[in-house]
Amino acid sequence: MTPGRPVPPPLAQPIDPAAGSRPAEDDGRLAAAYGATSRDSGLVPLTVARRTPKPDDVEIVIEFCGLCHSDVHATRGEWGTQAYPLVPGHEIVGTVSRIGAGVTDFAIGDRVGVGCMVDSCRECESCLDGLEQYCESGMTGTYGAKDRRNGDAITQGGYSSSIVVDRRYVLRVPGSLDPAAVAPLLCAGVTTFSPLRHFDVEEGDVVGVVGLGGLGRMAVKLAKAMGATVVVFTTSEAKTAAALELGADRVVLSRDDAAMAGADRSIDLIIDTVAAPHDLNPYFRTLRVDGALFQLGLPSEAMPPVNPGALIRRRIAYAGSLIGGIAETQEMLDFCAEHGVVADIELVAAGELNDAYDRMVAGDVKYRFVLDTGTLQAAAEEADA
Repeated sequence: MTPGRPVPPPLAQPIDPAAGSRPAEDDGRLAAAYGATSRDSGLVPLTVARRTPKPDDVEIVIEFCGLCHSDVHATRGEWGTQAYPLVPGHEIVGTVSRIGAGVTDFAIGDRVGVGCMVDSCRECESCLDGLEQYCESGMTGTYGAKDRRNGDAITQGGYSSSIVVDRRYVLRVPGSLDPAAVAPLLCAGVTTFSPLRHFDVEEGDVVGVVGLGGLGRMAVKLAKAMGATVVVFTTSEAKTAAALELGADRVVLSRDDAAMAGADRSIDLIIDTVAAPHDLNPYFRTLRVDGALFQLGLPSEAMPPVNPGALIRRRIAYAGSLIGGIAETQEMLDFCAEHGVVADIELVAAGELNDAYDRMVAGDVKYRFVLDTGTLQAAAEEADA
């Protein structure tokens, strides 16, 4: 913002052009942010009211936040009715700036992360088993969700300078990893790590990866770190070099019938990351007996029907998987530190967010985009000038 101008009101308050500061009863803090005010607004400078940390809360000064394609869908209202204004971002890395009176497992200055959820019921079977992502009451997303423990306020995410989160949903970021490159691990990383761990991938296994976008790239890296042989399936011959550079052992052009036939009965596990409708039956034929295909991509339209015979004849499992629980996400971060795995990233400034969104939609991105939140204030001042 331009020095001397009134501070914009918090998102939670009615917008009054004459308002100059937060309400007297709110002793929380204001955070600079970028978000959408409608489905057509694009991302614009905003101010977010963050609550004072409660006894179990951790306040985090955000340093980096990854850009996920789901952020685009949410802010543009492509997943149904959405509450606005909305600050996206669920791949958050920063440092602890304040802690509640009951917090003993984090200290001021610790580097930490926050992923796709900031709460769950904590009482259902899934939560008690450390599978908070499958909470029977529904997990509380990091943005765009009703925060049941805080007056049903709509959660606002990581395209902001700070956030306050219950300590149970805060993760430790290993000091050996580049914090900016860690950010995408908190969504894309754990989303691919979880099915690999569920299937107990180990040395000697053959893992197929369908698609080489943000999820696919992480799947290749993680499967290789687990000792697997990795086969990438792609429709684009142009991605062959990139797949091999990431560590893939082989690339199969899925539109080439002969190449697909050559992969018959050669794969133990397939991680399917494609979010567009596509026929799965050719991939089932590449699986060995007791193989499995995990669906991670979520197409917006109906998929071609699955042939049950393909599953029955080889006892193949067709499954889905959603991010990971808190303990599993921490396990993933520690695994990445041990094996030196991070995302390949392109840092963007706040003023470049809308262009980055357009590039994601167009597929014009080689790496994962990560927002440098240190640019939020400067972008807001430029917009106000």
